[in-house]
Amino acid sequence: MLTATPPRADVFAGARLPEVGEARHRSLTGAAAAMANNNKEFSFPGKGLVSSEGLPRIQTHTKGTDPNTICHDGSAPAVKAQTIDELHSLQKKKSAPTTPMKGAQGAFSSSLEDELHKQQLQSISASLASLARETGPKLVKGDPARVKAEAVVVHHQPIFGTTLDVSDSALKFTHVLYNLSPAELYEQAIKYERSSFITSSGALATLSGAKTGRSPKDKRIVRDESTEELWWGKGSPNIEMDEHAFMVNRERAVDYLNSLDKVFVNDQFLNWDPEHRIKVRIVSARAYHSLFMYNMCIRPTPEELENFGTPDFTIYNAGQFPCNRYTNYMTSSTSVDLNLARKEMVILGTQYAGEMKKGLFSLMHYLMPKRGILSLHSGSNMGKDGDTTLSTDRNRFLIGDDEHCWSDNGVSNIEGGCYAKCIDLSREKEPDIWNAIKFGTVLENVVFEEHTREVDYADKSVTENTRASYPIEYIPNAKIPCVGSHPKNVILLACDAFGVLPPVSKLNLAQTMYHFISGYTALVAGTEDGIKEPQATFSACFGAAFIMLHPTRYAAMLAEKMQQHGATGWLVNTGWSGGSYGAGQRIKLAYTRKIIDAIHSGSLLKANYIKTEVFELEIPTEVEGVPSEILSPVNTWPSKDAYKETLLKLACLFKKNFEVFADHKIGEDNKLTEEILAAGPVF
Repeated sequence: MLTATPPRADVFAGARLPEVGEARHRSLTGAAAAMANNNKEFSFPGKGLVSSEGLPRIQTHTKGTDPNTICHDGSAPAVKAQTIDELHSLQKKKSAPTTPMKGAQGAFSSSLEDELHKQQLQSISASLASLARETGPKLVKGDPARVKAEAVVVHHQPIFGTTLDVSDSALKFTHVLYNLSPAELYEQAIKYERSSFITSSGALATLSGAKTGRSPKDKRIVRDESTEELWWGKGSPNIEMDEHAFMVNRERAVDYLNSLDKVFVNDQFLNWDPEHRIKVRIVSARAYHSLFMYNMCIRPTPEELENFGTPDFTIYNAGQFPCNRYTNYMTSSTSVDLNLARKEMVILGTQYAGEMKKGLFSLMHYLMPKRGILSLHSGSNMGKDGDTTLSTDRNRFLIGDDEHCWSDNGVSNIEGGCYAKCIDLSREKEPDIWNAIKFGTVLENVVFEEHTREVDYADKSVTENTRASYPIEYIPNAKIPCVGSHPKNVILLACDAFGVLPPVSKLNLAQTMYHFISGYTALVAGTEDGIKEPQATFSACFGAAFIMLHPTRYAAMLAEKMQQHGATGWLVNTGWSGGSYGAGQRIKLAYTRKIIDAIHSGSLLKANYIKTEVFELEIPTEVEGVPSEILSPVNTWPSKDAYKETLLKLACLFKKNFEVFADHKIGEDNKLTEEILAAGPVF
């Protein structure tokens, strides 16, 4: 190949210097090419080197015959590459926490980085160790698609541990895609997962398979000496299994993950309070799952990742592979198992990503109370003056929308993201969520237009439980870091479809515990098959599916925190007024917002109160911006007898629901239990 080089000034002394473009043109003429090939040169004094035709000769040199060789024509600064492959390698800057690969040319990283990568691989190998074979897989970092068939790495990568039971899997490497960025995970999902697409907003749309929601009846916890303190038995969401059944499922999940060419590994944190942070590792087979957890957990900085060390808890998500239905305790091909002693969770037979999120929430419901920290299924926000409330309010700074801890340091969000429902989502109703659905967001089970990729949020073809997972910083009023002061208000939200609870009530401490344990709301006709009239539903601590200890344990901790920090409890009803669902009217959202504003401003504490019958709730006589007649629900019912009948019906449902908690003794001489029971409806 001919390569033009800039002429030396002394060679062309006394002669006109050719322009670069002119020189290039001459170098391409047949005569110049022939002279170059025949190497015919003539020297004239003072004229330097010239061709036989008297033209200044352009010096050339050959860089070899490789077709990938870069041609430097001198018309622009040369690129710092000798081959096309090298040129492509310059396109991507190497930065933590991406996944560098070692090729035939050796490592590009420093010896310190080499040691870090080795430690990471050793840690991941230990996580993936199969107890039956006493070793983890041979691991190499990076995408197998980037490794050539003759890759030297197969021969030079260190093997951690010795293989006692040799099989075909012992002859292969499992590639670890470690803490990939959203862009890298997009590439993996779109290239290798059939159900992954980029929508018009930039979000990644994907499918969770046959399961489009959690499977609570398939969630189990190993029952042993260390977990006897958990809530077991009637009313409890905790279903037991033994250690042996867990290990059978663990072995099945690990074997499946080890058989894959590649696995995704996320090392992340739970809890924004650095004093009580939990390190979690998620090993999964799908890029979708890895991106989901990247969004939902707290993302470490490169420095934090370097010092991550051994995780406190590990999830093995082998959801594409079923459990063995003949294993003890199994009732289907799906199983979500927690072993608190081993600090592990195993997922088989479901690809619904929410199982990972809520499994970790269950873990925090177990770990945090052991440290004297209250774990809560609640939102949290902060005002401009730093006042914190346990609720959500779009007009205040968002600490978090779903999972929190209340420690001696204040309130902290457990998660690093939000998991919002998408059904019937619109820009007008939920502008913050709408705008958060962009590049990096995972859209689960939504339907979109084939050509434009615009999502139809009203379409329930796949499921009504469509979801969006995105980092919390996608919400413009998010407070980063997601921590706040001790709450001054604890707002319990209920949607009363019976229409007998007031729009707002001030609760004493015992009433706060009673309604917190009850966790009341109501389903209305049409929300589930077979529901023809309002149906009361109770979820202990407003999150019964995830709590691990008896609800009264959490209620007692809530009462202690509220007493210590002077917090006030409120019950806010967003349901119906003037009659039950179908007869009455839904309380206007504008009125609910005025009530919340009055709570935050402190003006509602100064209001005059009257007490209702049966539930004995204190209700204000006035709230600015809210019609006084709706504050007492009896005033809005056309038939007082119908109101009293419906009120007693709901009170009976409360009483019946609370029977399961009545025999649990807490407090000195059972005093606290008696106070909570006395705070219920009286009739």
